[in-house]
Amino acid sequence: MATIAFLGLGIMGAPMAVNLVRAGFDVMGWNRTSSKATPVREAGGSVAKTPAEAVEGAEFILSILDSGPVVREVFFDSGAVDHMLSGAIFIDMASIPPKMAQAHATLLKEVGVGHLDAPVSGGSLGAAEGSLAIMAGGEKADFDRAEAAGVFKPMGRASYIGPAGSGQIAKLANQIMVAVNISGVAQALLLASAGGADPAQIPEALSGGHGDSRVLQEHGRRMIGRDFRPGAPIRNFVKDLNTVLETAGDLNVRLPIVEAVRDVFQDLYDKGLTRHDHSAFLLHLEDMNTPVRLGTGADITPE
Repeated sequence: MATIAFLGLGIMGAPMAVNLVRAGFDVMGWNRTSSKATPVREAGGSVAKTPAEAVEGAEFILSILDSGPVVREVFFDSGAVDHMLSGAIFIDMASIPPKMAQAHATLLKEVGVGHLDAPVSGGSLGAAEGSLAIMAGGEKADFDRAEAAGVFKPMGRASYIGPAGSGQIAKLANQIMVAVNISGVAQALLLASAGGADPAQIPEALSGGHGDSRVLQEHGRRMIGRDFRPGAPIRNFVKDLNTVLETAGDLNVRLPIVEAVRDVFQDLYDKGLTRHDHSAFLLHLEDMNTPVRLGTGADITPE
């Protein structure tokens, strides 16, 4: 099977890399904080000390890092790109601006390396289950080659969206829907609680109806249980929503609902809740509506 380098072994990356190891791939992992590479090592993968060592000889180079600037630093500024195998394919699964993904594709093409921008949706649960939605942009031949090698299958379901940057555009569309849905679920559950209904019954009662969604079933239950440990931390969500609005501005598109939701998450970020899951939108609503609260339990927060 193909040799894979996997860089970025955090909440998302570690289970994704482990699933690739379990599928039989020869995986070389790397993470800035080396202790986070332990699950990959324990699953049977190898761990590199530097990005350059990780990518050396790999047919497919996968990464899921925090942001576009971090991708640039780890691969380009560090010189790791000079160690990539000619003909390799770099699959960037981070959420970064579409223009930056296009620039990276151009730079890699100059050194004979393919590029796919392939961000994901599904959170830490989807990463662990291997059920992520993977949205890929780039050369169709590179996507087909990765599909034929079975690279995507252990992580989830991949779709080809279009040329370089298209995967990131699809991810921005995803984040718009998630943002609006999370705000709606939080408001609905708080209203149910204030009105005397048992909010814990709402996800089951609405299952299969028009109001149902994965956000309701997963993040709604987080809100009901007041469990704000991250699947998807607010710091990353603010970054993505800012990218949505910057990209929309470049395209002369106004997104007023996204602006309003982004402002709420920015407020939570500014209050220090950077590591809370984005289901913590509920906390902003509760601050506005004191003493109305969802449930009586204590908040479960990031360590």
